[in-house]
Amino acid sequence: MRKLLLTYFYLLFGAFLQGMSMSLFLFPHSIPSGGAAGLALLMNHWFELPLGFSLWLANAVFLLFALNYFGFTWTFRTITSVAATSTTISILTYQVPHMHIHIFLDMLAGSILFGIGVGILIRVGASSGGMVIPALMIASYKNWSPGKVMMGINLFIFLLTSLIIDYKIVIFAVICQFFSTSIIDYIYDFRFQKVSVLSPHWRRK
Repeated sequence: MRKLLLTYFYLLFGAFLQGMSMSLFLFPHSIPSGGAAGLALLMNHWFELPLGFSLWLANAVFLLFALNYFGFTWTFRTITSVAATSTTISILTYQVPHMHIHIFLDMLAGSILFGIGVGILIRVGASSGGMVIPALMIASYKNWSPGKVMMGINLFIFLLTSLIIDYKIVIFAVICQFFSTSIIDYIYDFRFQKVSVLSPHWRRK
């Protein structure tokens, strides 16, 4: 029971960090933190849907794939992660004033928080949803680092977002991805001595 509670504590903490990075630092500049976030920004731009709800829609299809590939437990944890992230975004976007000092400082802060959040989610046997799901499928099959695979998949979404909203977005998004995926890979490879709950349970045997 204690291990299960710790798992969901870290899961909710990672999801909160991810949602905070999006709502306070990246989304105000229309910078997608990843492929699903890019799709959420596009739906917000085209249909004026709330960002939190748009993020849910962007994740729906990928969660169906996750259920078949990773199983119920992993998918349930990912759904919990997406719900916590979307709720965080919905609350912070409308309740917390955005005091931006400089776009590059916001990008740095957002990338660091996002990388830590997603890294924690992967370590506790979940994901942030979206493009992380196919990235983990490819990474587990090819034994590649999940961060680098995720960056490659997201580039297409970034290019589409830049064509629709602003070409500068792809530059900012790639910079953010470079920092965040490096942090994700560091947390993924880091060996924890005492917190045994933090292990990459998502990998298929």
